[in-house]
Amino acid sequence: MPVSILILTLNEESNIGACLDRLGSFDDVVVLDSGSADRTAEIARARGARVFVRPFDDWSSHQNWALREIPWKHPWVFYLDADEHMTPGLQAEIVGIASDPRRPEVAYYCGRRNFFMGRWIRHAMPPGAIMRFFRPDRLRFERLAHPIPVIDGAHGYLREMFDHYTFSKGMTDWFAKHNGYSHFEAIEGIKLLESKRYTWRSLFVRDRYERRMALKELSFRLPFRPLSKFLWMYVLRRGFLDGRAGFTYCRLQAFYEYMIVVKIDALKRNARGIPT
Repeated sequence: MPVSILILTLNEESNIGACLDRLGSFDDVVVLDSGSADRTAEIARARGARVFVRPFDDWSSHQNWALREIPWKHPWVFYLDADEHMTPGLQAEIVGIASDPRRPEVAYYCGRRNFFMGRWIRHAMPPGAIMRFFRPDRLRFERLAHPIPVIDGAHGYLREMFDHYTFSKGMTDWFAKHNGYSHFEAIEGIKLLESKRYTWRSLFVRDRYERRMALKELSFRLPFRPLSKFLWMYVLRRGFLDGRAGFTYCRLQAFYEYMIVVKIDALKRNARGIPT
């Protein structure tokens, strides 16, 4: 199997077994653990994974360390989180790409199916495009949270998707995780707002990942961000078709945006010496 697998973990003993069990055909599975206090590393080693341990600092630094410092068995790497599952169709597609040396692409964006309350949130949270399949020597990441890739070469888009069970550890874990994300997002938001640079043309480029990033940048400049996020997901993306699960998920995402807005305001106040 000409593809290595990278999985990032922190206290994922409830998820890592199911994730690894769907990777039976891959002969190089690497778990980069951030110092779990549970049995994550033990379970991974028992299933044949190579385990590396590194304290987490931020997403791009952590991922860049993995790309540069881990000795990969194969020239192509697919990255998963422990709450994500490989699918047979996706496996066949990436193996086909890695087996074809004539392809000019050095990296591929991949979509994912997000599951909540027992169903795929097909409309409110469509697959999107995330950088997950790449040659590690031709890529690096930037940004503290939800990193963006800097690719040395051509890129493409995979047809197949993986499955994402972001609520697999319960609502308390989801809130804790997004509390951390919102801290980093607030820092990145301050950088964007202070740069005062925004190109509207980026919203209309052909590449769909670039359009998505342009829309994300625009969102930091919009008033009423939490309400805008809810209306975007629930009305414009037709999240109402996802039923009660879609309605709840859209409200959770709006609350996440509210956490970012509050933290941006707090950072601005701190910079001016004003108590929050």
